[in-house]
Amino acid sequence: MISEAQFENELHILIENAIREDVGPGDYSSLACIPATAIGKAKLLVKEDGIIAGVAFAKMVFQYVDTNLQIETFIEDGTPVKKGDVVFHVSGSSQSILKSERVVLNSMQRMSAIATKTKEYVCLLEGTKTKILDTRKTTPGFRACEKWAVKIGGGENHRFALYDMIMLKDNHNDFAGGITLAIAKTKAYLKENNLDLKIIVEARNLDEIKEILESEGVYRILIDNFNYEDTRKAVALIGDKCQTESSGNINENTIRLYAECGVNYISSGALTHSVYNMDLSLKAI
Repeated sequence: MISEAQFENELHILIENAIREDVGPGDYSSLACIPATAIGKAKLLVKEDGIIAGVAFAKMVFQYVDTNLQIETFIEDGTPVKKGDVVFHVSGSSQSILKSERVVLNSMQRMSAIATKTKEYVCLLEGTKTKILDTRKTTPGFRACEKWAVKIGGGENHRFALYDMIMLKDNHNDFAGGITLAIAKTKAYLKENNLDLKIIVEARNLDEIKEILESEGVYRILIDNFNYEDTRKAVALIGDKCQTESSGNINENTIRLYAECGVNYISSGALTHSVYNMDLSLKAI
């Protein structure tokens, strides 16, 4: 995974671009009718039950816009909330609060939805050894926050991007001339370029599982779109030779059954690509 410093840099870039996109040369609505010296206060109001996420990120946005803004936090990230709860107060320049408002709300609404969905999946896995992973099926430009939200909800992050882990999927294997060749070429490339990256290899059937196991240095096998019976067989074949991960259209109705097959991880794009924003609002008080 990427370092904490890299992640912080991603967040900075995200905030900078979000404010550029939303504010541009100026928030003319506020500039037109609110004096620069006006001081105000607003509350972050919850309008829907769920898991709150993005509180720490909101503070980063407010500080980026105006370092003099003050935030009083009542509810921290990862906490279950109900309609009517107040998460925080923000006070200071009215213009600055309004300039920050939409970026804060858009981000927190989506992060809270993702954290809520992740928590639901985590609860469904209780009592098993299986952990839930996110994927790269994220909103372009907003990946850092979406993966942060998965962590807040109790899940774990898969690779952040194409550069921090090797993942040989079906197309890689086919283009490279087969699984064994793809693994061999990858190991040689990593050695030649002095790269220390874990290798995950996707399998489409049990024969491919057996072929992957003939090569050394594979960190995890992705058991993709297998049924329950074949997943159990795959786990038995792999044993403790490497980690196991199930993926492929796994949802809240099937996730427990796949976990009971004994896989270490289940990855789900639904955590980030199939959520509806949680209803929050920022209200002047």
